[in-house]
Amino acid sequence: MADRNAAFDQAMFEIYRRAKDEANYPANIFLKMLTDTDGLTTARTLINSPKPSDGYTALYLKGRLDLTVEAVVTESQQWSALFTDEEIQKAKKRLIDYQYKPKTWVS
Repeated sequence: MADRNAAFDQAMFEIYRRAKDEANYPANIFLKMLTDTDGLTTARTLINSPKPSDGYTALYLKGRLDLTVEAVVTESQQWSALFTDEEIQKAKKRLIDYQYKPKTWVS
C-alpha cells in the first residue's frame, strides 16, 4: 500500500505540473497542500469539501477539468481503489455538475 500511496503522490504532483504547463495555471495552494501533507490527504480534503476549490473552478474556466483530482480519481482503477465509494460518488457528482465528459468512469 505504501508503494501505491507514493505513486499516487507522484500522480498528484504530475497534475500540478500539467496544470501549470498545459493550462497555464500555477496551482500554488494545491502544491502547498501536497508538500504539507501528501497526495491522498490532499485529494480526500478536496473531494470531501462541500464546494469546489478555487483551483477546480479555475481549471473549469480553462476547460481542463481533466487536470482535477476528481477526474484523476474517477478515471483510474488504480487510484479509485484508494478512496471510499462515497468519495468516488462525490467526485463524480462534482464533475457531472460541471458537465465534464469523462474518458471512462471507474465502476
